[in-house]
Amino acid sequence: MKDGKAKATIALRLQRLATGHAGDASPIGEGLSELRIHYGPGYRIYYCKRGETIIVLLCGGDKSTQETDIRTAKRIASEWRDDNG
Repeated sequence: MKDGKAKATIALRLQRLATGHAGDASPIGEGLSELRIHYGPGYRIYYCKRGETIIVLLCGGDKSTQETDIRTAKRIASEWRDDNG
């Protein structure tokens, strides 16, 4: 990613997410959520929680790749659950 402001914006949102402050996020099913970042092309980060303290980052993308990214996140989450109970 070449856009320095986009990098900083995404990094800040990830820091907030790590401390339990998801902000603009919505559940997308199967225990996953989509974190929306209102900058540039509309970045998205897909994640799930394990318990209250662990957040597992699955994948990211933007509005144009949203459907594919959601399928990918769900596949990764399923594989991770299979491996980690």
